[in-house]
Amino acid sequence: MNPRISIFLLLCIPFLGLAQHSSQEKSHPAEGVEVHHEDFKPFRVALLLGHTLIPEEHAGENFFIPSWGLDIEYWFNSYIGAGLHNDIELETYVVLGTGGESEDLERVSPLVATVDLLIRPWKGLVLQVGPGIEFEKGENFGLMRFGVEYEVEIGDHWDLCPTIFYDTRFSQYNTWSLALGVAKRF
Repeated sequence: MNPRISIFLLLCIPFLGLAQHSSQEKSHPAEGVEVHHEDFKPFRVALLLGHTLIPEEHAGENFFIPSWGLDIEYWFNSYIGAGLHNDIELETYVVLGTGGESEDLERVSPLVATVDLLIRPWKGLVLQVGPGIEFEKGENFGLMRFGVEYEVEIGDHWDLCPTIFYDTRFSQYNTWSLALGVAKRF
């Protein structure tokens, strides 16, 4: 088995137990007011299909690399959560060295894993920020992710989630990613 896939699966294991937790948000209306029960599902899993932009300054031209993502999230309440967000870029590419100071860097299907703080300030809008690591057979890099997602509920705890995020690899290169995902709450 590919080592990046093994690492990816190992990173997902700690979150599997979170699916066993459930709770309900209930309102206690005044007499004569209709009772509405909303089922709060704290665990969310999303599968994403996207493209990662390697900007011209790092690749000689704008490169769009196809990618797959798997997000595993736990929401403490309706507004704050934590997530393990994973992306694998499906192609090999070269990042140019900076101004002759460093050599060109070949990246072979890197796997990016981040642990993000999730904040939902308004309706389905989710802001995400967190540290992570880009795993690759040649050299691994620490990074910081900043992202925005919008969850569009499609029924029965399923949603569509367009996402855009920015990854800055410390002292290396930066990428932008656009993705569309399908998610399920448990």
